[in-house]
Amino acid sequence: MNFSNPAFLFALSAIAIPIIIHLFNFRKFKTIYFSNIRFLKEVKQETQAKSKLKHLLVLAARILAITFLVFAFAQPYIPAKNKKASVGEKAISIFIDNSFSMDAINKNGTLLDDAKRRAKEIVDAYKPSDRFQLLTNDFEGKHQRLVNKEEFMEWLDEVKISPATRSIKEISSRAFDVLQQSGIKNKSLFVLSDFQKSVTQLEEIKNDTSIVVNMIPLVANTKSNVYIDTCWFETPVRQLDQVEKLHVRIKNVSDKVLENNSIKLFINNQQKTPASFNVEENSQTEVVLSFASKDAGIQHCRVELNDYPVTFDDKFYFSFEVAKNIPVLSINSKEPGIENKYVQTLFGNDSLFLFSSMSEAQIDYSSLSANKLIVLNELKSISSGLSQELKRFVENGGSVLVFPGKEIDLNSYKEFSAGMQLGYYDKLDTANTKVDKIDLQHEIYKDVFDKKTFSATNLDLPKVFEYYPLSKTTRSTEENLLRLQNGNAFLSKYSFGKGKVYLSAVGSSNMFSNFAKHALFVPTLYKIAIYSQSNPPLFYTIGNDEVIESKNVLSGENAFHLKNVENSFDVIPEHKNVDTRVLIYTHDQITTAGNYQLLAGQEVLLGTGFNFNRKESDLSCYSFEELSEQTGKSNLPNFNVMEASQKSLTASLTEFDQGTKLWKLCIILALVFLAAEVMLLRFMK
Repeated sequence: MNFSNPAFLFALSAIAIPIIIHLFNFRKFKTIYFSNIRFLKEVKQETQAKSKLKHLLVLAARILAITFLVFAFAQPYIPAKNKKASVGEKAISIFIDNSFSMDAINKNGTLLDDAKRRAKEIVDAYKPSDRFQLLTNDFEGKHQRLVNKEEFMEWLDEVKISPATRSIKEISSRAFDVLQQSGIKNKSLFVLSDFQKSVTQLEEIKNDTSIVVNMIPLVANTKSNVYIDTCWFETPVRQLDQVEKLHVRIKNVSDKVLENNSIKLFINNQQKTPASFNVEENSQTEVVLSFASKDAGIQHCRVELNDYPVTFDDKFYFSFEVAKNIPVLSINSKEPGIENKYVQTLFGNDSLFLFSSMSEAQIDYSSLSANKLIVLNELKSISSGLSQELKRFVENGGSVLVFPGKEIDLNSYKEFSAGMQLGYYDKLDTANTKVDKIDLQHEIYKDVFDKKTFSATNLDLPKVFEYYPLSKTTRSTEENLLRLQNGNAFLSKYSFGKGKVYLSAVGSSNMFSNFAKHALFVPTLYKIAIYSQSNPPLFYTIGNDEVIESKNVLSGENAFHLKNVENSFDVIPEHKNVDTRVLIYTHDQITTAGNYQLLAGQEVLLGTGFNFNRKESDLSCYSFEELSEQTGKSNLPNFNVMEASQKSLTASLTEFDQGTKLWKLCIILALVFLAAEVMLLRFMK
């Protein structure tokens, strides 16, 4: 037992007053003489014994009455878990989890309604002079300060379900900052949440032991959900009239096996591929949906299934673009007699490609960024200016294919390679050899050959008369697509920035090899051009600090717009120009899942999808016992777990914060002993 005001215990010295009175009785006795006291002796002894007992009982009653009266002023209490009662002004931060998972139901309604009700009970447990902070997943600016009870209650009524998701680390860090800045000694944080395992990593918290953290887990009646986790294509680019395979990952967070559940794919609001799936309990599965793109341009898509009661994750939005054409540029040597007909014939006669060529002596650097693939066709040297422009072009997602010339300037080529950490050309080797190996697993050749009839031993591969050996660098990202018999690279791919560089060991003319006339030449260059298309994300996640990239720079008084294709929602996002790119910042302005278009004025630049964060889809939550165990493992001595029972939090917190108060009991006992004294004096003869 402890005392809130121990200074009053000095008043216990008043106990000496009744003791002195009883020890020194100043009453004067009158002596009466009897001729014979033989018959009075027994009565006298009995009277003295009763008198002593009465005096001791009265003395005890007075001592106890004074003692409990002093205790009442000293305010005794029994502390909760050896915790000292806090006195003075207090700063209290209350986090209300308003994520999608809080829309689940328990016996008190939705978990969010239950959390708001309990937040009011918490506030009622404190004095009007205390200060409060309301915190939600939205991290609103106005919630970055302490307010009084009335303002807190007004804000609490405004809390609604939000797509935002925050981890326990982010929540505690934000609350700790506000509480520490308050300058108030007694600080505490209350977290009202279902404590999903996906966002509750207690070991990541940067703890502040001066702040008491009370975690109050809210439990839903059921914890089952089936949702679409993500999707992706089997190949990196979309092509017109080509069969595309969309992989959809579905997760089942329940104890039930699901069979023959339907899933649908919509493209531009037209249903394309219905299918069904089976998934085991607490498991996941992948569904492959096949379709062919019949139209060029931006395609707005969604995949959906039916599940109840959690429905926010039953639809998954994404967008992709089918290119109308792929711009290809060939930069040719100014030397006479250099053949360009093979590259020009391949790309110039196909409507899929928008082919153009120029001489190295007349390069228009401003037009380079408008292409997807640039072919360096047997240049004798690569100037430093061209090297820098090509480096910027590749960094921004372009592709470069290099066919070296007959007598190249090795130093200029080496400087070009060094800028992008590529392999570099060595001295020309005139030994006859041939291509010996093909990387059939690479995206360039993955679907070129029929694997059922393909035989590497019977395949006639290109012959080589002379070539430039490619040397490796320590930080090279080389992938050998074609190899020679001696193990040297014939065609290598390198990744740099967002783009790719392909280095050929031979030129495109017949003096190097018969590669340009070989059947392998067409699919190789065709696939290189196909995969030169930029591959923007299919979708973004609401609540993340997403950045959308575009190559289109604004002109005139136009402004960028992000517009939902299904409703009138339209927002003007922040943007920054970086080199030839434009970075679009959403800053949490998107709060509704769906398909969106990025526009510059009236021109549609790109399409994309925004989806709710799937962290809220996994309804696996920590129980009271598990949360207590995690607190101990994470070494968080100032963290307490409070069970959300039917008992009012107001009474529980008063007891927890200030202990079990005993002053009322002390007053009652003091009155009881005073009454006992009166009864002893009045009725005990």
